[in-house]
Amino acid sequence: MTYHQPGGPAVARVAVTAPTRVNVDDVVVHTLAGRPTTLAPYAGQVRLFVNFSTRCVPTPQYAKLEALQRRFGHRGFTVLGFPSNQFFEEPGDERSIFAFCALTHPVKFPMFAKIKVNGRTQHPLYSELTRAPDATGRAGRVRWNYEKFLVTPAGGAHRFHPRTPPDAPEIISLIEASLPVST
Repeated sequence: MTYHQPGGPAVARVAVTAPTRVNVDDVVVHTLAGRPTTLAPYAGQVRLFVNFSTRCVPTPQYAKLEALQRRFGHRGFTVLGFPSNQFFEEPGDERSIFAFCALTHPVKFPMFAKIKVNGRTQHPLYSELTRAPDATGRAGRVRWNYEKFLVTPAGGAHRFHPRTPPDAPEIISLIEASLPVST
């Protein structure tokens, strides 16, 4: 479905599906420094999970992700970044990922060690997240880098296409509706 802004181009409107319940708080992940941890410190927050790559065309999404973190972080929201080389655009190790982000896209949101988002060795986090369908009703495999999963404090997961910008109206409205802390 598209709509036209007065005096502007046609813009695709993306429907948001009903959330799928996921349980990700106890999943073990590793920090970029290699330390094991869980996602329990982020329980009760609105979380935007993003699989990313430093050599992928949408790397400008980093700035929009960081802007969301700055805008909503104090209200119980966080972006959680997971690099993956499943699309052959993240060949570096965690040290080079950190260096790239520190120099090119200085972000403050948490980033974790590289994981597999698809396949037989898919990380348990993405086994859980990919149960959520996107706006077309498609669940399962991650299509590409920068696919986004918004998980509410109650564990409801919403999925967004890699080309959906982090600051798309449907993502912003879900964040605002789900925030545990109001201004």
